[in-house]
Amino acid sequence: MKKLIYFFYTKSVGLYINFLSFVYPEKATQLAYSLFSEPRDGRLTKTSLPKILQETQSETYQHNGHHFQSYTWKGNDTVILLVHGWESNASRWENILPYLQKSGSTIIAIDAPAHGLSSGKEFNIPQYAEFIHVLFEKYNPNYLIGHSLGAKTCLYYQSVYQNSDLEKMVILGSPSDFSIILNNYITLLSLNSIVSAGLAKHYLKSFNLKLEHFSGKLFASKIKTKGFIAHDTEDTVVLFEEGKKIAGSWKNSIFIETTGLGHSLHDDELYKKIARFLFETE
Repeated sequence: MKKLIYFFYTKSVGLYINFLSFVYPEKATQLAYSLFSEPRDGRLTKTSLPKILQETQSETYQHNGHHFQSYTWKGNDTVILLVHGWESNASRWENILPYLQKSGSTIIAIDAPAHGLSSGKEFNIPQYAEFIHVLFEKYNPNYLIGHSLGAKTCLYYQSVYQNSDLEKMVILGSPSDFSIILNNYITLLSLNSIVSAGLAKHYLKSFNLKLEHFSGKLFASKIKTKGFIAHDTEDTVVLFEEGKKIAGSWKNSIFIETTGLGHSLHDDELYKKIARFLFETE
């Protein structure tokens, strides 16, 4: 019954946007983009922070009219930055923390735009990457770990900023081709060609990137930093082939195939492999 209600809701929204596109195409495009880019989960409040984040030193940063939140577990001079994905927040790293903390490292987690305690209604990768760069300028992390769209943001960040001080990156369940995600959304709402073309123009105008260039495998091809990529064969959120695309274009990376972990990739054995990759000398 819930699936049926969801089906009629999405198609009704799409029908309204399509109708609007014939009268006010720009408004239709903006509405379609807003629905696509606004997360419906992952928010936090200061009065109800997860316990794992209460144990940190939290900081709020101002950047280009927005603010974003970071959380620090203090340790030694080695710094690890954690970048979560869509409709999540910094607390998603709770399970991996013990494996990272064994190294004594300082660990910093960030809330994405429109997630956690960070401001805004819109999530987009270029803005997220700007937030990451603010933290790099202050803390100069040695290691960068991202999950899902956070992982793709890490790829985008390093391909654009080319930070030579970044030693290693861990990419978990990352999508590659943005056009697949956007086309799935267009299909879900049955949006017409006017709105589809409007969305493509919006991304080109706002981020100076064509959809085909907003690609994780393209970002990865520009990265020289050593990488660890993990993707699950049973991931129903981001298909396994997406991870293989990224691995195929990133020369200095290793690819770990898992089964049965799904998109979350929460697993003790995987965490041990990540810790060995980061902290063991070759």
